[in-house]
Amino acid sequence: MFKDKKLIIFDMDGTLIDSAPSLAFAINFMLQELNLKTFPQSVVTNWVGHGADILVKRALVGKKDFENIDIPEDYFNKAKTIFLDFYGKNLNAKTTLYPNVIEVLTKLESKNYILALATNKPIEFVGSMLKEFNIEHFFKIYLGGGSVSTKKPDPEILLTIVEKLKISAQDSVMVGDSSSDILAAKDANIDSIALTYGYNQGVDLKELKPNLILNNLIDINNYFL
Repeated sequence: MFKDKKLIIFDMDGTLIDSAPSLAFAINFMLQELNLKTFPQSVVTNWVGHGADILVKRALVGKKDFENIDIPEDYFNKAKTIFLDFYGKNLNAKTTLYPNVIEVLTKLESKNYILALATNKPIEFVGSMLKEFNIEHFFKIYLGGGSVSTKKPDPEILLTIVEKLKISAQDSVMVGDSSSDILAAKDANIDSIALTYGYNQGVDLKELKPNLILNNLIDINNYFL
């Protein structure tokens, strides 16, 4: 189905790396420092996927929808600083690779697919996390929050990758777990594979109409190898 593709772009959190426990750890530390109510990991996980700013805002108001709630800029900046500082010092404290990640990336690389990574995680954290799990070398390029002016679901980060690598959108595939990944791919005219096990935040992936939906990362091999 995808054997003629040249570039495979992966999301990171919820796709290759299970970072929700570490994110929840850092968010609850931030909330404790601000004397606010903390939340179970399952709740925080439901807020993940659109970058640090949105995660912090959701935590401050205690719910996913914060659009109609005024959050003073100074208060938000203080909270974000606490969160990022603590998270940066505890990146991998509770973070793990999902099963079969190394095997899948190794096999795809062996078949000469070019691999890239596009995440909303702040770029200053991305390289060290990839190195920690010994997967940095698989990626020709990786971009994160701050690498471009927008975040997924805006397609800018994907379009930047294909432009830098001089590979057409038609020759590329996006692999991710959330609506942000699938919508970004659609707007970039890139085919997409949706994974059900990550942080899809209760979204019905079928409604987003990705080209393929998989329950396990290892099953990607059936479509590329």
